[in-house]
Amino acid sequence: MKHTFFFLFACLIAANCGAQTRPSDILLLGTFHFHNPGADVAKTKTFDVMAPKAQAELETITQKISAFHPDKIFVEWPWDEQLELDKLYNAYLGSQFEQFVNTTYPAKRQNFFLKNEIVQLAFRAGKKAHLTRIYALDYTKTSFPFDSVLKAMQAAKQVALLQKSQDAIKHYETSQNQKLETYTLTQLLLDANSPGELTLNKGLYLDILNRAGTTDNFAGAFLVSEWYRRNLYMYSLVQKTMTPQDGKALVLVGSGHAAMMREFIASDQQFRLKELKDVLK
Repeated sequence: MKHTFFFLFACLIAANCGAQTRPSDILLLGTFHFHNPGADVAKTKTFDVMAPKAQAELETITQKISAFHPDKIFVEWPWDEQLELDKLYNAYLGSQFEQFVNTTYPAKRQNFFLKNEIVQLAFRAGKKAHLTRIYALDYTKTSFPFDSVLKAMQAAKQVALLQKSQDAIKHYETSQNQKLETYTLTQLLLDANSPGELTLNKGLYLDILNRAGTTDNFAGAFLVSEWYRRNLYMYSLVQKTMTPQDGKALVLVGSGHAAMMREFIASDQQFRLKELKDVLK
């Protein structure tokens, strides 16, 4: 019975693929966080996106994204807080964004709303593209017990693996901080979305963390599975929100998420990856 089910399921997939319409183009834009709260394991410097040069670049970048004509834009905002995102974007469309933020949120949160990539990049591009809504796709109900993974390595006497994890984090911090000091915003985004950088983003999880612990301790594999789960849930929101009438979309997420979603898009016959370098050329 089980084999019959999987046979029928495979036939259904094949039939659907045969009737497939043209896949939608997904512009997957991985980025560092413009307003860096320092919450990640790797600690990096901030980049002043409000500086005149960066603001001029953002105008050019978002104009080119607008010319890509996305039908929908997805951002790393909690999926179950869509109404709040709607209020923020509506205020932005009405040129009342700063006033809305200043009267709605405490002072310590105002800088986040004014400087983050959702506003500076996605809202700006959405307004230029005449979109009436920006879609939330972040899913945060997952657990990333990094300290438990380190303890599992120590308990298993995985000295070399522990050192490798620390070296990987340190290398990323040093490399990223150097880029933040010397690259333009456009260069930073193109670099973050290059295949080599995206592969490095996944490497820490599979090459290092998934090996953590003894054969009866799966702390590392649990953390990695939670990372996959978070990204799969986020990606499912793109899949379920896009309609056959939507020919193009921008998905703006942290570069770690983009590394995972790039892998998902490659296996999804309804979508086709659009490279950032081709949009910004």
